[in-house]
Amino acid sequence: MRGLLVSAPASGTGKTTVMLGLLRALAEDGLVVQPFKSGPDYIDPAFHRAACGRASFNLDTWGMGPRLLAAVAAQAQGAEICVAEGSMGLYDGVATRGQTGFGSSAETARRMGWPVVLVLDVGGQAQSAAATALGFRQYMPDLPFAGVILNRVASARHARLTQLGMERAGLPVLGVLPRRGDLTLPERHLGLIQAAEHPDLEAAIAGYAEFLRAHVDFAAIRAAAEGAPLPSKTPLPSPPAQRIALAQDAASSFTYPHLLEGWRAAGAEVLPFSPLADEPPDPRADLVWLPGGYPELHAGTLAAASRFRAGLCAHAQSRPVHGECGGYMVLGRALIDKQGARHEMAGLLGLVTSYESRKLHLGYRRAALLGPMPGQSEGALLRGHEFHYSTIVEQPDAPLAEVSDADGTPVPETGSRRGHATGTFFHLIAQEEPQ
Repeated sequence: MRGLLVSAPASGTGKTTVMLGLLRALAEDGLVVQPFKSGPDYIDPAFHRAACGRASFNLDTWGMGPRLLAAVAAQAQGAEICVAEGSMGLYDGVATRGQTGFGSSAETARRMGWPVVLVLDVGGQAQSAAATALGFRQYMPDLPFAGVILNRVASARHARLTQLGMERAGLPVLGVLPRRGDLTLPERHLGLIQAAEHPDLEAAIAGYAEFLRAHVDFAAIRAAAEGAPLPSKTPLPSPPAQRIALAQDAASSFTYPHLLEGWRAAGAEVLPFSPLADEPPDPRADLVWLPGGYPELHAGTLAAASRFRAGLCAHAQSRPVHGECGGYMVLGRALIDKQGARHEMAGLLGLVTSYESRKLHLGYRRAALLGPMPGQSEGALLRGHEFHYSTIVEQPDAPLAEVSDADGTPVPETGSRRGHATGTFFHLIAQEEPQ
């Protein structure tokens, strides 16, 4: 399972554009490329797929146990090279060990045997950048390390001085990228916009690949790839129902790829529908699943989607409905947008949420279920991740779970249950594996 992990000292250094350019260029060279994302990211995998034509999966050493990590890694079957994108800085994680680690990108690289390609923003420094790179190289001595890509280089003189520092530190330079103002992706409050919303994603990715070809040593990149043996094919998480009506549009888009792949691989029928297009869930469905997304940006449209709401409520009279984060908000009674306007939602739960006064809720979550939810029984221990800016105004229903952060500190976002409806603010990663 030869591969590389693209990381950086911090967010905002250009690793995502480097990642997309590498994926596209390697695919253009005829390689079957398997992309991965280290950590709990909901957006980047869709960009990866657009770049190389193959579904990307999250690898998460905090949220996933050994068997699930192996099952996700086994999705590389048939690929010739793996390229993973790190989250935040290379060593950034949490303080308390999860299923197999602390959630850092370095742990993913070490576990999979993938050498790290460190993307360095060298703006405002020259030889000093080597000290930063050397510190990252030596912080975890047994971490496989491929070399560095120097980003935002101002001139030929700047490149020469920075490379001299790297030579002195004994660090291979795999590429030198001149400063360019257009090598960025559009963003909004949760990070990048979704891949489907990019005004011209294909042209952007093609441009990244062309830029990298001119400034990166692809022969050295390919030669640096290493890895552990590919795990045997093991099952991904089983589906929570046989026929699953899955909301899929700009307001409902965040479901972990390994879950969807596991559902389909086990023979479940996934029936997409669009609440924004006022489509009701398929009446044949055993379960309606509303993923996270951006309902706060489409609250008026969702409030006016009468066919969707009627179909959802009809389903919930006798069969389960579950919502995650944005989907949970849609199941509630009302959503207050950033202008303070109140929009009526499905009303299957009593939840009222507000985006008017933004507050960041971010981090891993561990949940002990106080009642059943689709695919999980009462008492199940779950791992997930929460990332949103909305606040709870009212939550009158029974809590779904006792929820804590990665360090065991309780959080107030416990989820809700009423009748056949359940919801959580965390996105499910996995059920905890037995120790």
